[in-house]
Amino acid sequence: MALCRALFDTPDEGEILRLAMGHVGAAGPYSAEAGYLEVDGDLVPSPRNGEIHAPAVDCRVRELAGQDGPVTVPGWSWGRALGLRGLERLHGYLVVTSRSRPTEAEYSLLVTLVRYTAAALSVAFAHRRQREDALELHRLREERTALQRQLISVAAELGYQRAVHALMADVAASGGGAEAVTRALHGLTGLPALVEDRFGRLRSWTGPSRPEPYPEPDPVRQDEMLHAVAREVGPVRIKDRLITLVRPHGEILGVLALVDARDEADGHTAFALEHAATSLALELAHLRDLAEVELRLHRELVDDLLAGADEASAYARSEAVGHDLYRSHYVVVVQRSDRTADDSFAQTVGRAASGVGMRSLLTRRSDHVVLIADDRPHARALYEALARETGTRSAIGVSARCDSLDDIPHRYQEAQRALEVRRHSRECYGTTFFDELGLYRILGPGSDYRELETFVHEWLGQLIDYDSQHHAAMVQTLSRYFDCGGNYDETAESLAIHRSTLRYRLQRIRDISGNDLANVEDRLNLQVATRVWKIVLGGHG
Repeated sequence: MALCRALFDTPDEGEILRLAMGHVGAAGPYSAEAGYLEVDGDLVPSPRNGEIHAPAVDCRVRELAGQDGPVTVPGWSWGRALGLRGLERLHGYLVVTSRSRPTEAEYSLLVTLVRYTAAALSVAFAHRRQREDALELHRLREERTALQRQLISVAAELGYQRAVHALMADVAASGGGAEAVTRALHGLTGLPALVEDRFGRLRSWTGPSRPEPYPEPDPVRQDEMLHAVAREVGPVRIKDRLITLVRPHGEILGVLALVDARDEADGHTAFALEHAATSLALELAHLRDLAEVELRLHRELVDDLLAGADEASAYARSEAVGHDLYRSHYVVVVQRSDRTADDSFAQTVGRAASGVGMRSLLTRRSDHVVLIADDRPHARALYEALARETGTRSAIGVSARCDSLDDIPHRYQEAQRALEVRRHSRECYGTTFFDELGLYRILGPGSDYRELETFVHEWLGQLIDYDSQHHAAMVQTLSRYFDCGGNYDETAESLAIHRSTLRYRLQRIRDISGNDLANVEDRLNLQVATRVWKIVLGGHG
């Protein structure tokens, strides 16, 4: 009876089985050989099981498949596996051995002990199920409460989003531009809102603490910031600002930002900022369409000027598009590395020119863009701005100053000439000015082409023939030698050959051509001939 009380007072099924195995000797001359608990459809051995005969006993118990049956254990004359059965399920097994066959009374006591153990296991199992059910019910109630709170939050979030949508739709319909967007965004968030253009110049500010004067942008840092924000999804915090890009079709048109010095911005703030950027992108895209119409008018005017337009008509049309043609002008020709010029590249050139302070009219040809600028361009500003905008290198040719509209077609040829010289020079990307060409100015358009061919043939003909017959590069070697100022090491490095190979080639050039590179007259004529061969004749035989 004391054992029964202990069994029923124990809530743990493993402890119940341990007590039964420890007290099985009270029912007779028995020994508890092994015990098993049923867990998730499998019989799990008790830690008290003997290790010597464990595999054989395990195998036999599993063969019984829930029934009672004999078990053979070496050293014991009698052994039996007794199922610990509840009302609904098998709870486990108790394997008992004896040195002699038990009497009927002893076996009856053993069966009683097994039944009490099974009943205690049923109670423990029921209690465990109750605890698990209570925990599951508690979990479900907490989950329901969390879902209810989430539903309330979602409803509030949707209400806020609808309000933002409605406000930004009104802003877009009003056509108020950047100022209307920053005003609405400031009203939604309570934070100062601002719009900058692609180059970092302020376009609109609503709210307190506006810097006076507004800081002049650093082009390098501005580009780094734009690339950093473009790589992320959603608004990005940079110092005290929460920033998002305005880019309707992937092209960055500007920056929309909130000044958040106290780091107060939350998800609602980011949502409002993103939708304000979308509204502003639509507005700027519309303005871009208008700009494209204006650009087309510019192109038509520039095309006519390059062909030789009537002055009265040209002046009237330039006033209509807001450009002063009465000033002195320069013709600028821009060609990028892949030598194609589509509308996107033309727009990029126009933005870059505006960004460096060039007031100009623009058009494009199949392989280059033409600007008619009202001031002499800076030697590197336009080139560097284009490199930042496009990520590629460009060649730029600039004409001499043009004081009359009638001179524009001729200045256009000068700009093309400067471009060609740049493209065929050692540094084929950058800016070249026609009035700095020196010798190349007399080798430009209008020169006697046949006479130039005769001159080249006279001085380089034998080398050209030798290169053609032997697939050699004597003329190119000579040209590069002159480009490097006669420096052996620099010439060899630029040709990717050894210094001794260069010496051999120069000696072969002397032998083949019969000209002496040490002779001043021969050297001058050969250098001019290589320039004409490369620049005018395009480096062909």
